[in-house]
Amino acid sequence: MVADGLQVLFCGINPGLMTAATGHHFARPGNRFWPVLHLSGFTPRLLKPAEQGELPAYGLGITNVVARATARADELTTAEYVAGGLLLTDKVTRLRPKWLAVVGVTAYRAAFDDRTARVGPQERTIGDTRVWVLPNPSGLNAHWTTATMAEEFARLRTAARAA
Repeated sequence: MVADGLQVLFCGINPGLMTAATGHHFARPGNRFWPVLHLSGFTPRLLKPAEQGELPAYGLGITNVVARATARADELTTAEYVAGGLLLTDKVTRLRPKWLAVVGVTAYRAAFDDRTARVGPQERTIGDTRVWVLPNPSGLNAHWTTATMAEEFARLRTAARAA
């Protein structure tokens, strides 16, 4: 779900098997993306993955770094991440969102060859688009709770609304 002139274009790592089967981003039960998006104030209610088409009405979009579906992101190769980063750069250059929010620091590091990146705003820009790295909402990412992820997403929301 992408469009021109978005406030924030969220970018997942790659489709999981449930996402590939349904065509809906972050569709696996237990993935915390949709609850965190709501808790952080980006959406006025909790959206279901099947309601991703509503995102542009909120100034939001969603895409992935890599198009190939896998059971786990660690099945992706470095070459896939690099190629995905180039395609994503082209997409962002064309669509010009205010912010690109890459959901997963490991994916961002691999796609943009930035081994020192941390969660939060990045120095890198793509044209006029600022870049923010968010924690991966997968249930496998136990270092981040739903609440702490929502706080980080809310930091981005505040920055996006100020821009």
